[in-house]
Amino acid sequence: MAGTPRTLRAMNDRAALDLLLEHGPLSRTRIGKLTGLSKPTASQLLARLEASGLVLATGTSEGRPGPNAQLYEVDPSAAYAAGLDVTPERILAAVADITGRTVGSYELPTPGRRPTQPVVRQVTDALDGAVKAAGLARGDVHRLVIGTPGAFDPGTGRLRYASHLPGWHTPTLLDELAAALPMPVEYENDVNLVAVAEQRLGAARGHEDFVLLWNEGGLGAALVLGGRLHRGWTGGAGEVGFLPVPGAPLVRQVTKANSGGYQELAGSQAIPDLARELGMTDIPSGPYAEVAAALVERAATEDTVLGRLLLETYATRLATGLASLVSVLDPELVVLSGASLTAGGDTLRALVQAELEELAASRPRLVVGDVRENPVLRGALESALAATRDEVFDTSR
Repeated sequence: MAGTPRTLRAMNDRAALDLLLEHGPLSRTRIGKLTGLSKPTASQLLARLEASGLVLATGTSEGRPGPNAQLYEVDPSAAYAAGLDVTPERILAAVADITGRTVGSYELPTPGRRPTQPVVRQVTDALDGAVKAAGLARGDVHRLVIGTPGAFDPGTGRLRYASHLPGWHTPTLLDELAAALPMPVEYENDVNLVAVAEQRLGAARGHEDFVLLWNEGGLGAALVLGGRLHRGWTGGAGEVGFLPVPGAPLVRQVTKANSGGYQELAGSQAIPDLARELGMTDIPSGPYAEVAAALVERAATEDTVLGRLLLETYATRLATGLASLVSVLDPELVVLSGASLTAGGDTLRALVQAELEELAASRPRLVVGDVRENPVLRGALESALAATRDEVFDTSR
C-alpha cells in the first residue's frame, strides 16, 4: 500500500519519542530493545529525529562495562505549551517545554466583583507574564488551555455554572480571545483538568473509568468514562454541587443561588459551621476553603473526640452525594481531591469508603489525589502538551 513505509517510520518515531519522554535519556541500544527495532533501524530513526530538531544528543552512559554509549533525549525547546488557571481572585499562568517541565509562571491578581481590566487583557497579561518569565515570546507558544470554573456551552459559547466569575460571561468573549492570541486556545472546566492531571501523573494513572470529587472553593466532580472526559450536552457534567441530597434543604433556582444541596451539605463552607455545631473552639479565620482544610487536617492528625466526630460526620455527608454518582456510573475508582479532602489524608478516605459501602451497591476503590501543587494548572499544561506533541511529533507529513 502506498505510503506504508512513511506511516511505519512515523509510528516508530512516535514510539521512540514517547519512550524518551517517559524514561528520560536513552541510548540507541536501549531504544532498539524497547521498540523492538534493529540497531541500524534505531540509528536511522535517531538520526532522522535529530535532523528534524526533535531529539538531541546529551552525554554518555557511565558505570557499565564496555565503551560509554551516546544518550539521546527529546529536545526541550522543540515546542512550548501554556496553561491558565482562572479563579475570581487571580489568574495563574505557566509555560512548559515539550518534556513537561515548567519553564515560566506568573500570577495576575484579579480581586473584586467587577474586573478592573477586560478579561481579554487579563488573559493576555497573565500569559505574557509567564512567557516573559520563561525567556520566550508569545509566538513561541504552540497551544493554550484555559481552565475556569463552570464550562463554556458548546452550543452558545457562553460560560455557564460560574456566576461568581466576573467578566467571563459576555457572548463574544471566545471570539475576542481567539482574535487576541496567535495560538490555538482550548477551554476546559477546572475540575476536569484536575482529572487530566491525576490520570496522566497521579492516582488515576492506568484507569479509564473513574470519578474525581473536588472540594475546595466549590464542590464538583469530573467523570472519565472509557478513558475520556464526559462533559455533557452543555458542558455541565460533574456540577454535583447542585445535586439535591438527603440531609440538606432543597435548593431551587440553583444557578441563581450558585449552590445546591450537596454544596450546602458537604462543601468547604459547611465545614466551619459543622465544627461550631459540634462544639469545637479555636476555629481559625480566613477564606472558608483554607479554614475548612485546616480544620480537617487538625481533626485527622490530633485524634480528639471532637475531631473524630467532625471527620465521621463530614465523611457521611460526602458519601451521601457520592452514592448517587457511583450508583449511576459504577466507576472503577474515586479520586478525592481539593484541599478540603486531601487534608484528611487516608483517615478521611477510609471513613468515606466505609460509609459509601453502606450507601451504594457499587463499591469503587477510593484514593486520595497525588497531584497537590496547582492541579488545575498542571492539568491545563498536560492537556495543552498532549495536543502539542501530537502536532509536533507527527513526522509523517
